[in-house]
Amino acid sequence: MFFLFSAAQASALQLKPFKDDLFAYPATLSSDGAYTVIDYREMRDINQRDEVPEKRVHAQYTDTGVRKVQQDLLLKTDAGDVRHIAVGKTQGASVIVLYLHGQGGSRKQGVDDFTFGGNFNRIKNLMAGNGGLYLSPDFPDFGDKGAAQVAALIEHYAQQSPGAKIFVACGSMGGALCWKLAARTDTGGQIDGLLLLGSLWDESFFSSPAFRRHVPVFFGQGSHDVVFPVANQESFFRSIIAKSKAYPTRFVRFETGTHGTPIRMVDWRRALNWMLSKAP
Repeated sequence: MFFLFSAAQASALQLKPFKDDLFAYPATLSSDGAYTVIDYREMRDINQRDEVPEKRVHAQYTDTGVRKVQQDLLLKTDAGDVRHIAVGKTQGASVIVLYLHGQGGSRKQGVDDFTFGGNFNRIKNLMAGNGGLYLSPDFPDFGDKGAAQVAALIEHYAQQSPGAKIFVACGSMGGALCWKLAARTDTGGQIDGLLLLGSLWDESFFSSPAFRRHVPVFFGQGSHDVVFPVANQESFFRSIIAKSKAYPTRFVRFETGTHGTPIRMVDWRRALNWMLSKAP
């Protein structure tokens, strides 16, 4: 009975605000609901927002009190030891969000309070303030071994919070793991949403358990991303809709934004509340 109650609560969950006025998207240039173009400007969205551009955001964007519920942990699994940072409730969480870093990153990137315009501090506070759990792990590669370790981490915390919806956000090359997790029989049946932030595409998604479950997919991409060109990601987004017009997917294009822009600019609360309303 408790499990059923928890699952119902999780599906009805909507995240309460945290500094929404500061993190709201700038002007919308165009939108059809599923595909939105946002007015991004480096001078305003980096230089005015940051005390030290790209290194330290102005103080009003953060609340570092959340560090009281932040732990640097080691989980021993059959796939190997998984170092990870956990913020919030490690048991009985209402919702779980993982962030998987890109090339050259580490578990520390996803909990840095001051870089990326304070946006990681916001997701930490959103999870802690809503009875949720936020996880930022290390992993050995972007292939099968890395996917196996992240899958083991997900399995562990899913058991600790059986009613929680689980969302995986992947930055840049971390997207390779998002698609691998979607394709696995275990995590493909566990995860409830994917967020691709300045990331890549993978046609194998269409044959995955996650696709069959209509797991919602959010794309954030800068129009001037030279690592993963926006046209390729837009084409993949459109191909999802072509496969299933009712498929829950959204694309936010940050006009003039570059490779790291979506990690800085994604409105976590808006994206996750949409995903919570669409999660299988």
